[in-house]
Amino acid sequence: MCVRALCLAVSLAWPAAAEAASAPPVGMPATGELVSSHLAVRAAPGSHARLLRVLRRFRQDGQFDVVLAVRAQRAADGAWWYELSLPGRPNGQRGWVRGDLVDLSPAVNRIVVHVAERRIEVRRISDDRVLLSAAAAVGKPGTETPLGRDYYIQARYVPSDPFYGTFVLVTSASSKLPDWPDGGFAGIHGTDRPGLLGEAVSHGCVRVSNAVARALERLAPLGSPVDLLP
Repeated sequence: MCVRALCLAVSLAWPAAAEAASAPPVGMPATGELVSSHLAVRAAPGSHARLLRVLRRFRQDGQFDVVLAVRAQRAADGAWWYELSLPGRPNGQRGWVRGDLVDLSPAVNRIVVHVAERRIEVRRISDDRVLLSAAAAVGKPGTETPLGRDYYIQARYVPSDPFYGTFVLVTSASSKLPDWPDGGFAGIHGTDRPGLLGEAVSHGCVRVSNAVARALERLAPLGSPVDLLP
């Protein structure tokens, strides 16, 4: 009787244990850093998949590079791999990296820019609550703000040029500006011309009021996902 009860208990617990074992170790989207000096990014989860590019742990300015993972999948050998949003051209490119070579934590907030409405929001990922909503200026014809989902914040700094307002967030989206290396990266920043908010006047960046820029400093840490929507 005791043996039968023990077997029943084990059989009832087994599906839950198996389900827990199959769950990815980190919730998505997730952000973090590389734990090795170089990281191979591949076209599919697996060490023999086609190499797309190599990421480095440090940027040219000496700061840690950050990554954004949007999906997790197990390879044939049972190891977890993460699909990353890759910065620069072509916009929207994705690639897979070994899970043990990145140190990730779930992202907290998401920036959403509605380009046609010329509006910016910050939404809390856990419950989709809107934490901030404000007017924005976007790219003008010929240098439109690039569109796409799951870009992310690559860098943040206080600018010395008042044109960029009180704070700058550099996204992983490549702009259309032809004379910038690799097209340059579209940013979200304050402005010294708040009268232009709500207009299509920029070279691809998203301009916000200086008060909103300071709020973004608090709400959007490195690696925060960014959606640039039509």
